[in-house]
Amino acid sequence: MVEFLHRVKVFVFTLGVAQPSYLLVKSAQGMEGCWGPLQGNLGHGEQLEAAIRREVVDDLGLSRAQQVIDLEMPQRWSLGDEEVIEWQYGFRADTCGDPPRLARRFSEFRWVEFGAAYPTLELETDRAAILRLHTLLRAA
Repeated sequence: MVEFLHRVKVFVFTLGVAQPSYLLVKSAQGMEGCWGPLQGNLGHGEQLEAAIRREVVDDLGLSRAQQVIDLEMPQRWSLGDEEVIEWQYGFRADTCGDPPRLARRFSEFRWVEFGAAYPTLELETDRAAILRLHTLLRAA
């Protein structure tokens, strides 16, 4: 029997004077940790936007979003008996100051502009998502 696992990936950003800044976090998994967006599982019966807000509150302590953007790029793949579906969103934060509390599952964070964020992301799906978000923000 196939089990479906829904996950959210959240690209937190702020709009600066010149261009947006993006928050990247690094997993606290030692040498296997890589830079990327916030991510987490969707709870049973939980709505996507509620999961996005929960991840941002739990992982960063940020409670308000000025804007949530659906990147309309769901990713799907099989992992054994699981079908993983990832929903990718942008989350506009008020400021790019230090998060008041970074969840223990992350070892580091940094705010960077697109030119530094894009090559830092190790997964192609993350690079495609941040490119889409950046394009949407620049077009607005």
